[in-house]
Amino acid sequence: MKQSEYLSFDATALADLIRRGDVSAREATEAAIDRANRVNGKLNAICHPQFTEAMEQGFPEDGPFAGVPILLKDLAQEQAGHPCSYGSRALSTNVPTRDSEFVRRARNAGLVFLGRTATPEFGLKAVTESELWGPSRNPWNTDLTPGGSSGGSGAAVAAGIVPMAGANDGGGSIRIPAAYNGLFGLKPSRGRISVGPHMGEAWTGASTDHVVSRTVRDSAAMLDVLSGPASGDPFRIPAPESSFLEQMQQSPGKLKIGVFTSSPYDTEVAPECVAAVEETARMLEGLGHEVEYARPDFDGMALARCYLSLYFGEVSALMDSARERFGATDKDFELETRLLGMLGRNMPLPDYVRRRQQWNDFARALGAFFDRFDLYLCPTTGQLPAQIGQMDTPAHLKLVARLMLGLKAGKLVHRSGQVDQMALESLARTPFTQLANLTGTPAISVPMHWTRDGLPVGVQFGAAHGGEGGLLQLAAQLEEANPWFANYERLESAF
Repeated sequence: MKQSEYLSFDATALADLIRRGDVSAREATEAAIDRANRVNGKLNAICHPQFTEAMEQGFPEDGPFAGVPILLKDLAQEQAGHPCSYGSRALSTNVPTRDSEFVRRARNAGLVFLGRTATPEFGLKAVTESELWGPSRNPWNTDLTPGGSSGGSGAAVAAGIVPMAGANDGGGSIRIPAAYNGLFGLKPSRGRISVGPHMGEAWTGASTDHVVSRTVRDSAAMLDVLSGPASGDPFRIPAPESSFLEQMQQSPGKLKIGVFTSSPYDTEVAPECVAAVEETARMLEGLGHEVEYARPDFDGMALARCYLSLYFGEVSALMDSARERFGATDKDFELETRLLGMLGRNMPLPDYVRRRQQWNDFARALGAFFDRFDLYLCPTTGQLPAQIGQMDTPAHLKLVARLMLGLKAGKLVHRSGQVDQMALESLARTPFTQLANLTGTPAISVPMHWTRDGLPVGVQFGAAHGGEGGLLQLAAQLEEANPWFANYERLESAF
């Protein structure tokens, strides 16, 4: 299978070719591996290749994606017998003994696993740069980040290694790489995809698995593969009346869409990100939808505090687990991770509980918004991709962090009010995505705009809980009105 042929198909089309016998699963896998060998040296997207095993294990003949290659993210999405490091030296020896529900269902769909994609340590950053794996790079401009934390997956799909790749989203980690790499990314509703059997809810319900893909139909079909409860899940979300792939092919009808472009945290938003939303709003009006400037009414700074508190608690628990299970020590964690862990261990438990309860305030505010509107439209990110290394902690702040750790000054930091500043600094470039995570609502990033320099810019749509079908319908309508697949052809010659 020629490289140019392989790059011209999405996962759905590739599965159809294999099903008809026009291309074999072996040929598709060989083409994926050839592409990986050609581009991964420049992108550093794949951290655990499984190329030999993929070629030797035999190719599945059944399932909607039988024979189609895919990459898994190296955070959750555990595969029995293969390392899952979470981007951390502390978990570099973690080899799960059983598959996650994501992997089990993907395997049953006939997908062929080629390996795992890089993530920042514990998925904690909107850039994919870890001390364990080094930086992953954006295929549109290798001086830039592909985003995070599913940046390795985003880079791999945009560069054509695989037509879709595993991702997960606890604060924007599907949508941010989708926006930065010119891909489609759907964060499903809370409970739509099981995170079992290793946990009941990921990040207290803020995080969910899915994929990044080149086309809307691939994400819709993959949602059909992955959705549904597993035994022991904490709750069950109602199943859709028809498959998501079928729903995607239906007209969304006339929608009322609320639009906003200002950051919930009053941080700066790049003109290109605003322009992408405004262009999309005009296109929506041309398609017959009703568009009005409006935004959900909630306290943005409170949301930032709540989100950072989630970070504190989850990181400290992850670090404790790594110490207990793998004998990890402080030197096995990155400096910023250790600082977050200290703040988690020193956060008063009543404060954590109150902030977790405050998630309800955001859900109610969003619910009131959806009483008036079908969807919201806003930027996916507040800024264009950062330069590789730009988000590294400056040397003087690293010194301050080490002093704080040495003095065990976590309680002092909480009392000083510095947490608010940390929240703003950590979320300033990506202020629009956390709302969907804390409320458990679905949201998508759609590649609707390219800058003069040829960088993709995503826009975000959000819906009420369980509203993936409507989001997919609108995304398919926009994909038809403004096709973006042909843009990937420019990357073929870049490598």
